[in-house]
Amino acid sequence: MTTLLNQDNSTKTIKNPADGTIVGTTNYHSADTAREYIERARAKQPEWAATPVKERKKIMLRYHDLVLKHQKELLDLIQDENGKNRRSAFEEVLDSALTARHYAYRAGKLLRSDRAKVALPIATKTRVEHAPVGVVGIIAPWNYPLVLALSDAIPAILAGNTVVLKPDSSTPLTALRAAELFAEAGLPKDVLNVVPGSGREVGQLLVQEADYLMFTGSSETGAKLASQAGERLIGFSGELGGKNPLIVTADADVDKVVSGVRHACFSNTGQLCISIERMYVHRAVADEFIPAFVRCVEKMRIGGGHDWDIDMGSLINEDQADTVAEFVEDAVSKGATVATGGKRLTDLGPAFYAPTVLLNVPEDARLYREEVFGPVVYIEVVDSHEEAIAKANDTDYGLNASVFGKPSTAHKIASQLQAGTVNINEGYGAGWSSVGAPMGGWKRSGVGRRHGDGGLLKYTESRTVAEQRIVPIAGPDGIAPERWAQALTFALKYGRDLMR
Repeated sequence: MTTLLNQDNSTKTIKNPADGTIVGTTNYHSADTAREYIERARAKQPEWAATPVKERKKIMLRYHDLVLKHQKELLDLIQDENGKNRRSAFEEVLDSALTARHYAYRAGKLLRSDRAKVALPIATKTRVEHAPVGVVGIIAPWNYPLVLALSDAIPAILAGNTVVLKPDSSTPLTALRAAELFAEAGLPKDVLNVVPGSGREVGQLLVQEADYLMFTGSSETGAKLASQAGERLIGFSGELGGKNPLIVTADADVDKVVSGVRHACFSNTGQLCISIERMYVHRAVADEFIPAFVRCVEKMRIGGGHDWDIDMGSLINEDQADTVAEFVEDAVSKGATVATGGKRLTDLGPAFYAPTVLLNVPEDARLYREEVFGPVVYIEVVDSHEEAIAKANDTDYGLNASVFGKPSTAHKIASQLQAGTVNINEGYGAGWSSVGAPMGGWKRSGVGRRHGDGGLLKYTESRTVAEQRIVPIAGPDGIAPERWAQALTFALKYGRDLMR
């Protein structure tokens, strides 16, 4: 990786958390330099907004093709920066390509001027336009350095905005490489600006100067940023924390669901805001499911490197491994039982922790309600689906949920769960990959949505343009106000069904 210097004369070295090797060195900007990027983005935005949507579409489809063409390079880089296993890295490449393709084809229709219903048909002609908000600031996390950075930028760019993106300081290289692919696809300079730097300087500058703020991270930080955005009266969208539940129903086929449940819990080493951290298993299948699940977890292949057959990689750093260990130690000290795992894998490296299944976790254990963000899940046995639903909903979070069982049973349960996405016989992938459907959180898990039509339209301001013809709303000259009111009342009364 080439070292990229700037006028700040500051660089940052990125290391592979799995083995400590140096991945690359990149620039690390101050607030002053970040302000220059914002100013350039603001100056470029009117020109980009004037670019026909069909031209933006062509660029985005070329980016889609380049992501697939450079798949191996991107997989290697994502893994080397983040420490995740290859299948988890592939999910990022897949999502980035899917999101680019979806919005490339959808943007034209969403941004087209639409006719709106009016009070006086024929006399009033109204259309709704969608204008870009301006400069979109994106603060991205480290756990998905491609998806949670560029997949949020894609709809913003297609909507006619320019973007200033602050990647996490641990994983900036992936976003920088994706920006190079965008440039190769034909995206003009200054439309997408990737600005590595600290949250204190670059992140805060985006909060202070962007026209819209997109954030992915913890609920605590998200609440603070939302408050700051609210003070400026700018739009804010945040995908925040989760304590995601999974329910195994009484009619679940244990042999068929075990591996899917395992993936739901331990993909990306559990460092996924929509991964499963707590599980409610119906007593009718508990004696069969729990030992089968534990055996399945114990067969997992843990390690670093680019091999496709590795089931789980490292955590992002040693500090995160310390945090996971503290959560588990607290639970065990208060009576929890370790069914498997519960230990550091120091022979693999300081950032590795074993996939862990806990039983009998008491309610006063921190991880009973707090997000661990690591490879830890606890299991509770329940006596009914109603009890499982109540426990699943008993949380301040509401990002993702999962139900494994017969579809007819699972659908009934899903519609009662307080979560932005609910996956049936899948942990998170079905909802995540459904880019045409909204994805986001209830409660403290976030505001706004990514994906779906709203994932693009949130980066726009609506403008209603109404033309009055033939007769004014207040009534034509020469007709008494009372007679005009009676005429309008008659029209409303007998024209009710025509306005459906």
